[in-house]
Amino acid sequence: MPYSLVLNLVPQSPIYPEFLTGRHFHALFLTLISSVDPSLGEYLHSSNADKAFTLSPLQIQRQPKPHYQTLQFIHQKPIPAGTPCWWRVSLLDDGLFSKLTPLWLNLNPEKPWHLGSANLYITQIQGTVQSKQPWANACNYAQLYEQASNKERNVSFSFATPVSFRQGGYDTVLPIKECVFNSLLSRWNKYSLMEISSIPIESIYPSAFDINTEVVSNYESKFIGCIGTISYRILGDVEPLAIKQINALADFALYAGLGRKTTMGMGMVRRV
Repeated sequence: MPYSLVLNLVPQSPIYPEFLTGRHFHALFLTLISSVDPSLGEYLHSSNADKAFTLSPLQIQRQPKPHYQTLQFIHQKPIPAGTPCWWRVSLLDDGLFSKLTPLWLNLNPEKPWHLGSANLYITQIQGTVQSKQPWANACNYAQLYEQASNKERNVSFSFATPVSFRQGGYDTVLPIKECVFNSLLSRWNKYSLMEISSIPIESIYPSAFDINTEVVSNYESKFIGCIGTISYRILGDVEPLAIKQINALADFALYAGLGRKTTMGMGMVRRV
């Protein structure tokens, strides 16, 4: 069952920009895991395999934006102490969620966690749809599949943080249909236990887009990604079953993300 959990946080000291990078969010998540399951934390730290979670950059709690707008993924200034923030964690399998259950159940709002030199407190975890927080949700794979339309031929995505794909030995930032839908298909088949053998990618065509590239710094490297919105349309004589499968994958994007470095804040995507 995939979960999209939003953690509300309050820093007790300023968080400086050098600690607001993907590798620091990744380290914070592993610290949370290790607090309840040290062996799992060590495994996820050392494993190079595709991991069953994604992370967002840290967001300052402001008036809600329309859900198709991009999120803040670069901080030029420190986040002051006492600033309400939120951070999205998605989990793609029940095993990982259940191992973290003691963390959710025994959350101590007075226990400080560390992001760089800053102490911060987790004040709340949201796991259901909120009117002011569209990134929180949970839905099992069977429900995702059953709720998917077998008639809707329009599929639109918002790339809220930079998206990049791996093709061969190189990165590509252009969201061609093969990269987008094969990324979703691969993660669905790995975690859902409801395999979709194939989808008619040849029948999916881009119909509109408003995208541009952004640069994300991480470690000593810089990654280029694509942000914005893109729409695809299913054309031709396509069976209702295949249309349903494509729509299920599109709905799954909220949890799975797209492309590279989703465990470090890249590839946050939702259907719009």
